[in-house]
Amino acid sequence: MAEHLPRSERLVALDAFRGLTIAGMLLVNNPGTWSAVYPPLRHAEWHGWTPTDLIFPFFLFIVGITTHLSLASRERRGDPLSALTRQTLKRGVLIVLLGLGLAAFPFVPLERLAQLRIPGVLQRIGICYLAAAFLTRGRSTRWVAWLSAVLLLGYWALLGLIPTPGTGIATWDVPDATLPAWLDRTLLGGHLWTATRTWDPEGILSTIPAVGTCLLGVLAGRWLARPTPLAERLNGLFAAGPLASLWAAPGGGSSPSIRTSGRVPTSCSRGAWRAPPSPSACGPLTCAAGAAGRGRSSRTD
Repeated sequence: MAEHLPRSERLVALDAFRGLTIAGMLLVNNPGTWSAVYPPLRHAEWHGWTPTDLIFPFFLFIVGITTHLSLASRERRGDPLSALTRQTLKRGVLIVLLGLGLAAFPFVPLERLAQLRIPGVLQRIGICYLAAAFLTRGRSTRWVAWLSAVLLLGYWALLGLIPTPGTGIATWDVPDATLPAWLDRTLLGGHLWTATRTWDPEGILSTIPAVGTCLLGVLAGRWLARPTPLAERLNGLFAAGPLASLWAAPGGGSSPSIRTSGRVPTSCSRGAWRAPPSPSACGPLTCAAGAAGRGRSSRTD
């Protein structure tokens, strides 16, 4: 039987974490004046990260948590597997379509649709939700942890070991010369983010570590839903942060613009994720734990 919170409880920790993330999103999208933006409210140019680079990874982390809690709740109610599959597909596809609709709005002139940006924030959230839901269904926590590690290390190996076609080198230091940038240009052509044109922050290959972020959220959701004392759950989450930092330490720089693997436990940033995890990974984990310490749970009935 799936581990779960008591039916009468609501995870206030998650509500607090989600609320803080939305507040952060509103702040970085509306800094007051774009002519004089406080540096922490801007994205990192390439390597490194700012608080702004944590917002989207936090959302993906939250998606992973809620995916587990929602599907586990429906399983306990006895919903058939086919119904869960339909609901998951419907929700994921709808999120992707909403993203494409927003990118196409206001739909005129029609010529602009020929250069419609196909990747996007909502598109990535929808894809990561579908991946997290189906890859973790019926799987053990250990299996999910191993899959997360394989995705992150595999992405690091792709960027660090495989030369980008046309350059003869493997790099994540030159924006236009990375493997994710080459794949975006090859498969998406003129349908990329207009601010870059040669790569997309929500591109194809960088979706791999984004899925890894979602899977970490699933793991956190399973941990938070354990029928154990709150202090034990908090201690476990706080311990996960430093351990992720140790994994990230040998990985070198962290690049939010290509979602390096190191940014995932680190909390990942915006563009296209890249190498082994760094201290930022503590971000979502410790934030969720801190919120849990403040909130615990509240009655819903």
